[in-house]
Amino acid sequence: MPDRIDRAELAVLQTRLPLGRRGRNTEPMAAPTSIPTLTALDRLVASPFQKLSALLEGISPGAEPINFSIGEPQGALPEFVGPVLNDTMADFTRYPPIRGTDALRGAIAAWLGQRYPSLKGQIDPDAHVLALNGSREGLFSAIFPARARKPKACNPAVLIPNPFYQAYAAAAAASGAEPVFLDSDAETGFLPDLDALSEGLLDQTIAFYLCSPSNPQGAVADRAYLEKAIQLARKHNFLLFADECYSEIYTEEPPAGALDVAFAANGSFSNVLSFNSLSKRSGLPGLRSGFIAGDSDFLASFGRFRNVACPQTPLPLQSVATTAWGDEAHVAAGRRIYAENFAAADEILGDRFGYVRPEGGFFLWLDMSAVGGGEAAAKTLWKVCGVKVLPGGYLAREDLNGRNPGQDHVRAALVHGPAVTREGLARIVTTLG
Repeated sequence: MPDRIDRAELAVLQTRLPLGRRGRNTEPMAAPTSIPTLTALDRLVASPFQKLSALLEGISPGAEPINFSIGEPQGALPEFVGPVLNDTMADFTRYPPIRGTDALRGAIAAWLGQRYPSLKGQIDPDAHVLALNGSREGLFSAIFPARARKPKACNPAVLIPNPFYQAYAAAAAASGAEPVFLDSDAETGFLPDLDALSEGLLDQTIAFYLCSPSNPQGAVADRAYLEKAIQLARKHNFLLFADECYSEIYTEEPPAGALDVAFAANGSFSNVLSFNSLSKRSGLPGLRSGFIAGDSDFLASFGRFRNVACPQTPLPLQSVATTAWGDEAHVAAGRRIYAENFAAADEILGDRFGYVRPEGGFFLWLDMSAVGGGEAAAKTLWKVCGVKVLPGGYLAREDLNGRNPGQDHVRAALVHGPAVTREGLARIVTTLG
């Protein structure tokens, strides 16, 4: 018997945007009738990397492979990792506290106060911080207590930028809420257009996922944008889920932070949660250590949920994380490498493929419309020169007009050292002109 596709699944497949611009439907969508089946959910939010593997199956690389497809930092391991692990190895025999150790939460609170001076002394490690098993785990699991905050919402919606990180859509669909995709292209500054959101939709919203610097375009939400998003969250009583995992990779000025802006507005973190991790900041994606910080009432509820439903990070890894949040030298060293990589992109790409150096993050968002779009470019690059990139359409959904805002693009992650980065960029130019 085939899996039934309910309204939530149909919304993901058809991307029925309730936006009042470009001729889109302004009426809120009907409530989903059930939570998607696991098989149907898999169809809805298939991994872009699985799609890429299928696209390139049977194609041999035309040269020694260079992988720009995944945002996995390739820099040197910070020097403190090995010694801290050795000193705490015996702690693998103990169950770790799911909230995070006192030392880890204290280090995160201290880092937030250092990164955003207005927050110094304002972050209570016990009330305002929870450790996560990587930010993705939290971005997914936080939707469930968020859903419970507005049980009377007859038609709960989750706002998601388009393109987007797949965990956002998976969370919305799994919770039984309606995922609403907000085009974030050049026309909107690569961030959702807040002025296009109807009052009715905002009243039904339970959470708004906002990534800044954005993945994949590298756009940064400035203070004015964050102020407006926070005002909407508080007025309509939804949660702003600020995904800030690229916050420490930037070209010039450090990006504004949602907690900093929220506190400046009214001296509280109500309706605002910041997610961050050590995967990008410290080049430690395998550590699986992140945090959520902000609204204390929500975190109390989320903590109870996580205590029975979510994974811990092993104690030795929490010890490494504690040290990492207290050290900025390795972060600055990583930023210097990314700066070299983008300087190479400035030189080698010039104005080809619509390239503009992003404000933050380590991705290139390249326009391949002149060579047939993202999928065609990805196949050609792999076959001809061994460079693996991710088709941008795999990170987005079609709108009502059948347009996928990522379909003409590829995402390339500049996560290697400068020499490999220069070689990969040169191959792209030689192959595609």
